[in-house]
Amino acid sequence: MIKVALVYFTNTDVTGELMKAACSEIEKEGIELISHQILGKEIIEGRFINEDLMNSLHNCDAMIFGSPTYMGNVAAQFKAFADATSDFWSSQKWAGKVAAGVTSGAGLNGDQTSTLQYFSTLSSQHGMIWVGLDAPYNDQKKGVNRLGCQLGVTACSPDGKVHTTDIESSKYLARRVFNITKKLCTGT
Repeated sequence: MIKVALVYFTNTDVTGELMKAACSEIEKEGIELISHQILGKEIIEGRFINEDLMNSLHNCDAMIFGSPTYMGNVAAQFKAFADATSDFWSSQKWAGKVAAGVTSGAGLNGDQTSTLQYFSTLSSQHGMIWVGLDAPYNDQKKGVNRLGCQLGVTACSPDGKVHTTDIESSKYLARRVFNITKKLCTGT
């Protein structure tokens, strides 16, 4: 059975809404899903500590990372999680797993792409297979990719409300991750 994990940090819940939309899409497939929101209490003296989560992630086939973009990169809470993965980096426990990313920001061009690039680099360091969107800018036919980023889902929410197209983009990316993971795992 395919197992997908979503690991994210959210503060204003814009990123949280995007990740919940991705979760709902994956749940439709009836596969095993882990959804984990990074909490401050898991960060002790600057280090993310949750051994049970890490062990669960080792057994996943795909992961979608999520974080708002703060000051041109992932939030510190997500970075603490990412830094904790260095404990098993050399053993490449995540190699061959599918990876994707979701981010949000208040500015129309708030450097959200930098966050997706960070997710992609983290994934590459772990030997993961990065999946972006296969939809052009503001794809009317698919109803996704309002902001035109191919690397993953970017959302702009200056008023704290998530745009419908950004929600649909998150769902679309989740389906894409599932379909690619299914092909890799089962050959179908």
